[in-house]
Amino acid sequence: MNRLLVLTELFLPTKGGTAVWAAEVYKRLGGKKIHIVTADVPGADIVDAAHPNTIHRLNLKRVPWLRPESLAMYARFFFKSLALALTHRFDAIHAFRALPEGLAAWAVARLTFCPVVIYAHGEELTTWGRGGKYKAMRFALRHANRVIANSEHTRDTLLEMGVDPARITVIYPGVDVSVFHPGLDTTGLRQSLGIRPDEKLVFSVGRLSRRKGFDQMIRAVAQLHTEGIPLRYVIAGIGEDADYLDGLIAEHNAQGIVRRIGAVSEADLPRWMNACDVFAMPNREINGDNEGFGMVFIEAAACGKPSLAGEAGGTGAAVLHEATGLRVDGTSLNAIEGGLRRILKDANLGERMGNAGRLRVSDQFSWDAVASKTKEV
Repeated sequence: MNRLLVLTELFLPTKGGTAVWAAEVYKRLGGKKIHIVTADVPGADIVDAAHPNTIHRLNLKRVPWLRPESLAMYARFFFKSLALALTHRFDAIHAFRALPEGLAAWAVARLTFCPVVIYAHGEELTTWGRGGKYKAMRFALRHANRVIANSEHTRDTLLEMGVDPARITVIYPGVDVSVFHPGLDTTGLRQSLGIRPDEKLVFSVGRLSRRKGFDQMIRAVAQLHTEGIPLRYVIAGIGEDADYLDGLIAEHNAQGIVRRIGAVSEADLPRWMNACDVFAMPNREINGDNEGFGMVFIEAAACGKPSLAGEAGGTGAAVLHEATGLRVDGTSLNAIEGGLRRILKDANLGERMGNAGRLRVSDQFSWDAVASKTKEV
């Protein structure tokens, strides 16, 4: 039986890949002897009542008048974790990020002689400049007994930061294959947007930020439409680029072929993945902000769909070029148009890539497989 102390600010019912990862893996590694320290959020009591691990909820809100604002969060993580570590014999402390969780985990480990594992996801390593926050993150990572990187790209970034290569293990995030799989009922989705049976549906989902490449997709789809390719493009998600994307749609007179549908429910996301012909997110790096892995590509693959991804960041672990999808230069509109055109016009290629992706997911990306690799660590 694994006796672990897990620190993660993000945990269900909070949405996002990190929250799901923490919940799915550790419930497979043990029961009540695994203690998870996380944030108190609305709806937490329902999740905690059903989850097999022992959950401890803290107020981790930042305090505006403190300097830094996150000081109270660090203190609460530290004191709660120390109290648990002193009253339980944990085999290890796992922290889902270097900051704040990893630094608190390191401090507790120093006092309780417990090994520390810290997760690295990619984007947090490159977006904090080189100031005090970066130095604290680098310190925590370099002093961890083991660092779990979510892709080879993240591993390379850790090496550049001076983390000992012998301490780095690459473990890809997982997907719930009982939720994301082919054959789901998609009745009403295409019809709700007036998409004809002969039209190809291209689908994107994610935070509406510039690096995702949704703006480039609008331009590419508008161009392919003028070439006579029957297609529609649906963008799901919310974020800071919403007005910018709406402006692009209007600028290209694409209101009839491009639709933003806002946030989609957990139940509807796998249905949209089933309803589409191609999943697209031609990401690019912007001011150090990058895609560390790209969990949505794996979710699309689990549904048997090919992906169009950008070459930046760690997407090479999620999308195998020419095998489960295409990776293109996300800064090049010609490259995006060419990749999308190729998949849409060659039905056999798209089907072959989708099937290859689905088989790869079932073999490597189920949560059971991720939990098994984590147990080895």
